Amino acid sequence: MSPLASEVVDEAVDLARRAGDLTLRWFRSHDLDVARKGDGTVVTVADREAERLVRDELRSAHPDDAIVGEEHGLDSGDSGRTWFVDPIDGTTGFVRGVPLYSTLLALCDEEGPCLGVIHLPAVQSTVWAVRGGGCFVDGRPCQVSGTDDLADALVTTSAYETFRAEQMSRLLATGAALRTWGDGFGYYLVATGRAEVMVDPVAREWDLAAMPVILAEAGGRFSALDGTGAFDAGNGLATNGRLHDEVLALLDVL
Repeated sequence: MSPLASEVVDEAVDLARRAGDLTLRWFRSHDLDVARKGDGTVVTVADREAERLVRDELRSAHPDDAIVGEEHGLDSGDSGRTWFVDPIDGTTGFVRGVPLYSTLLALCDEEGPCLGVIHLPAVQSTVWAVRGGGCFVDGRPCQVSGTDDLADALVTTSAYETFRAEQMSRLLATGAALRTWGDGFGYYLVATGRAEVMVDPVAREWDLAAMPVILAEAGGRFSALDGTGAFDAGNGLATNGRLHDEVLALLDVL
């Protein structure tokens, strides 16, 4: 683990856990107020309060760092480092009482993502990774699966309506098991070897900033659907590495 990462990893993991656990106050609440944002996605007080906690803590501990979050936008900084926070990744499931939502936190420096955390509040499990320091689930090293045949793979996504018809037809033809255990939980599954592929045809930078370092340190691969390593291209793909190029080819229908 690099000296820089060792200074912040415990803080980041603890902060993601505290923010995620804060959302449990409203999880399966009968009087949860649900609103819609301008883009049509849902938001709750749990999203806003959890992100506020993260922002307040980061501003205090790292006042020169920038912060980008789903609910409260950009706080500028001049340190060359940027934190990305998604307080509830999977709000649609959260408001319906589905326990597979996650809290995401990532730190990027001039080289890209260097620290990523996926916390599952309702499941009480956490994956985190540090550039050069490995990937861990609940304190134990974890790695992607060794499956090298797509027909034997579990492919997960956040929502099938984001796929083009030809993309879905090609995936169905592979014989892979297709499930919608998506959002941050899907990446958690790939990093821990419980799934082989997570496809995100539509995603934002706060959804994906943690994933390049998590997948790389777990022995897998993350990319945008054009094959580049960008996490801000509006989409993402995570695999165990062995199946990555094959899945990219299947999804390329342009």
